[in-house]
Amino acid sequence: MAKRKVRKKKNTQRGKSFWVEIKRFIAIVCVLIVAIIGLSFLYLHYVPEEKAQKVVDGIVQKVPEIIESKAPNKLKTENLPTGAEIPVLKNGAKQQIIKHEGYTVSYNSDFKIPNWVAYELTREKVSNNKVKRHNKFIPDPEVKGATALNEDYTRTGYDRGHMVPAGDMKWSEKVMRETFYFSNICPQDRGLNSGVWNDLEMTIRVWAKEHKRIYIACGPVIEKDLKRLGKNRVGIPRMFYKVVCDPEKAQSIGFLFENRDYKQTSPRDLAVTVDRVEEVTGIDFFSQFPNEIEKEMEAKVDLKFWSFFR
Repeated sequence: MAKRKVRKKKNTQRGKSFWVEIKRFIAIVCVLIVAIIGLSFLYLHYVPEEKAQKVVDGIVQKVPEIIESKAPNKLKTENLPTGAEIPVLKNGAKQQIIKHEGYTVSYNSDFKIPNWVAYELTREKVSNNKVKRHNKFIPDPEVKGATALNEDYTRTGYDRGHMVPAGDMKWSEKVMRETFYFSNICPQDRGLNSGVWNDLEMTIRVWAKEHKRIYIACGPVIEKDLKRLGKNRVGIPRMFYKVVCDPEKAQSIGFLFENRDYKQTSPRDLAVTVDRVEEVTGIDFFSQFPNEIEKEMEAKVDLKFWSFFR
């Protein structure tokens, strides 16, 4: 309870400081407008017309630059650092972070499945379909410790479910192979894998084309009492999650799936806030965004911003 009060107090303080910053920004803009009007009046009345016009035009041209430099972080997301899609694990689960060319994975050697996978998907990558899918599932050479194997899935009724879809990685032979590492695979209900989960994967590729670039993180919900699969005792998730963010527009959306067949359900019907996904998973997403932007975009979902097939 004490932690909640402290967190609430911090969020309140952040909110207050943000609104102070907004008010300061508005005041600066007002002062600039008044200054421009005043200078324009003086020049137009006491300086030759041609020279006055040049000076006024120069000032007007610089106004956007001045406003941009004084704008609070609320208005800036284009300067995010490389790797801003990488989540932060806060649930105490075991992890080994592995950076592949196409994605980054937090691998859990206790359950032989990922805690999360994360990557950036761009319009250029989605439009590049030079590589065909292949189906050679192999252990991740970077994994330290135990790993799942093909025989763990044999005759179990579960699919070897991709977290990073092979369909997102057709732009390179190497990254296509990386998606078939077992560090990127989970036991997944066949109806889920080929149904609403696949529908969302296809939808996200459309979003990447529409929004130029998006950040994606997904994985299983790790719980201590997961059932096991095969000789290597691979964890069978009860739930999966996926979060997506448009970094330029500061819009995000989350999804939660039970590990079952949803039949004709649309991904739209399973949309939740990123805040909700964080509550369920114990993972902090998009933590490198300015605090106020992160707080606002993760607290809501604008379904009009995200287009769905159905």
